[in-house]
Parts: sequence; structure tokens; C-alpha cells
Amino acid sequence: MATPIGNLGDLSPRAVAALKGADAILCEDTRVTGPMLARQGVGTSLIPLHDHNEASMVPRLLERLRGGARLALVSDAGTPLVSDPGFRLTRAAIDSGLPVTAIPGPNAALVALTLSGLPPHPFLFHGFLPAKAAARTVEIGRIAGLERSGLRATLILYESPHRLAESLAALAEGLGPDRPAAVARELTKRFEEVRRASLGELATHYAVHAPRGEIVLVIGPAPDEAVPGEADLDA
Repeated sequence: MATPIGNLGDLSPRAVAALKGADAILCEDTRVTGPMLARQGVGTSLIPLHDHNEASMVPRLLERLRGGARLALVSDAGTPLVSDPGFRLTRAAIDSGLPVTAIPGPNAALVALTLSGLPPHPFLFHGFLPAKAAARTVEIGRIAGLERSGLRATLILYESPHRLAESLAALAEGLGPDRPAAVARELTKRFEEVRRASLGELATHYAVHAPRGEIVLVIGPAPDEAVPGEADLDA
């Protein structure tokens, strides 16, 4: 189920009821989820589930589910599985014929898309770019190749504040400095900010203004171009 991405008032009454009714709550970090639940009067026991232990935890969690346990899955913020843990467990539960449902709620990617002023559909959520420069360049080249093949979609990326400037510079080089984009940070929080400009302008700005907080980067679709040449089609 989805949990707030900043504003605690965004936790739905249905989510609170489900958390209270669960036998256990699977969460990324008990130090993050615990205080949030305490404010809501939820005393359900917590079980850590994160990238480092999910694979090993799946068999024992499936056993509990087969025994009739009700397990709730949350991430630190937003919707589980969306660049957060939970896919392995969800896939395994589905493959085992166990019932799985979802309680919708906050999602940073969709909030940023709504506020970006860029075409809302179609969109492509890409999660995080690779942390290392070489791998990041390759991945951006892959996206550019898809666009040369006809992809026309608004792109949504997550990024950490300390990598934002170099990622923007790489995107401006790989996709074009004039592409319209928006950097959304601290969504639903007191200092929420959405800066809208071209990739090149945003790269220049954040090269000298270090951002803070959680960041979503939204990039407008590639412009329509003439039919690619034979060499481009081969590529």
C-alpha cells in the first residue's frame, strides 16, 4: 500500500485500517515506518524487507501467507515496487496463487508529471539512471535510440540530489539541450519546488545550485523529426 511522500495527511483512512488489521507490516526501514505508524496509533509488528534481504525472505513470507497471515507491504515513501522493494515477493505470491491486492495512494512520479506542465500521456517511467557516468551515458544512448525509432513519450526519472547536476548534463548532451523538462523536489512538503526549463538551462542552474530533498525529473517527449536515414534505421 502507498504511504505519504512527504505530507503525512496523505495516508488514507483505508490504508490505516489495513495496517491496523495486518498480522505484520513489511517495510524498508523500521526507523522510517515506525514513527509514521505511531502517529496513526498503529501498533502492528514490523518486518524489514529491502533490496538486500527480499530474495531470502520470500520463502518464509509465502509460508506465512499460505497459513492465512495478512501481510501489509509498504516502502519508506510512495508506492511499493515503483523503484522500491516488493516485486519479488509480489511476483512469488501471484505465482503461488495467493491473493494480492493494493491500496492506492501517493506516488512521486505521477505528482511530478501532474505539476510539470509537460504532456501527461504517453509517459515512460524509467526509475533511476545508473550511478556511474559510463553506464549512465550508455543508458541515455539507449533512450535516444528508442526515440530515433519513434518513441514519443514524456520521460520520468528519479534522481538523488548529489547526482542531479551531472545527470542533467548527460541528458542534455544525449537527448538535446533544448528539450523541455522539469525538476520537482520535496513534493507535498513545505518547501515543494518545481523548476521548469530546458535540459541545458536546468543543467546550468543545478551545476551551481546544489538541490536538497527527493527529486523527480520529467522530460518532454522528443520532437517530431523527418524520417530517419538508412544509417539511423540500421542503428
